[in-house]
Amino acid sequence: MQDKNMLMIPGPTPVPESVLLAMAKHPIGHRSGDFSKIIAELTANLKWLHQTTNDLLMLTVSGTGAMEAAIINFLSPGDRILVGNNGKFGERWSLVGKAFGLQVEEITAEWGKPLDPEVFRAKLAADTAKTIKAVIITHSETSTGVLNDLETINTHVKNHGESLIIVDAVTSLGAVNVPIDQWGLDVVASGSQKGYMIPPGLGLISVSQKAWKAYENAKIPKFYLDLKAYKKATDKDSSPFTPPVNLMYGLQVSLQMMKKEGLESIFARHARLTQATRAAMKALGLPLFAPDEAASPAITAVMPTGVDAEAIRSTMKKQFDIALAGGQDHLKGKIFRIGHLGFVGERDILSAIAALESTLQTLGYEGATPGAGIAAAASILAKVG
Repeated sequence: MQDKNMLMIPGPTPVPESVLLAMAKHPIGHRSGDFSKIIAELTANLKWLHQTTNDLLMLTVSGTGAMEAAIINFLSPGDRILVGNNGKFGERWSLVGKAFGLQVEEITAEWGKPLDPEVFRAKLAADTAKTIKAVIITHSETSTGVLNDLETINTHVKNHGESLIIVDAVTSLGAVNVPIDQWGLDVVASGSQKGYMIPPGLGLISVSQKAWKAYENAKIPKFYLDLKAYKKATDKDSSPFTPPVNLMYGLQVSLQMMKKEGLESIFARHARLTQATRAAMKALGLPLFAPDEAASPAITAVMPTGVDAEAIRSTMKKQFDIALAGGQDHLKGKIFRIGHLGFVGERDILSAIAALESTLQTLGYEGATPGAGIAAAASILAKVG
């Protein structure tokens, strides 16, 4: 049916109607006093969401652009960095680092498994000469549905003393607790089309005082992504270049919605939806790709047996207009991923699971009792409060 498409992918995520309506307003001058007031409100509310008093900067880029800015503003060619790689995005940050001439050392884990903090501890503890300049971590590895133990890894980075920690929080910010000031995170990057509940196009980045000190010695060339220019403008409630005015209208409304819901409620909602989705998959006999103890609040990856993952996705799209994500690289065709990030509620999860159950019957899957997934999810969702 036309205009009934339902996004159950890790991004772009569904956008609230009030946000869409705000974005439909006529743009105003981005150098006007009225728009300066919007920037001031956005900055304050973004700091609230990030749980930080650090500089909070808005860039007209995707999450990848924000991460590139996080890397090139604080490092120099030849610098030694550690990159956690247990999925597509950890792999990407290694490639970005190498593209800018950094000495990249990967700490890897099998896709679908979390990074081992102990490996980071040992590597950092052995660096008595303090040559490791940064540790780069993907907090929520969207390609596999794994949430890495950022808090513990960060503790080891702090014990090192010299190294910065640079965090890809693209699908964790706004979905799970990321207390930037409490943990002392140096650089945290994210993207608008995830937990922020607006379309793609804005990159957000938090920068600590320690990171700004590193900036003074960083030698990688930059212009459009020079974060000092963004800080100088943001301090005056402005922007260094033309910003996406209408996206920022939307962000203004989505942040107001998030403040009304409250941080703890946002995190609890994402945890509840994650648990309900995983319980449903287990009840349907569909193996989960990531372990329960490292489950991402943004996405649940499923590796079905007895039924083809791409057939599931295709049927869900054709029959129900529900979009699920597929696997990447060597996981293509082997897993499907159910997004439960941002503007997603209990009704969405139950609808998706019901459609999945129907899809499994259509495809001749005999591994589950009809209704088992819905019953399992409903039992989790009934425990509200």
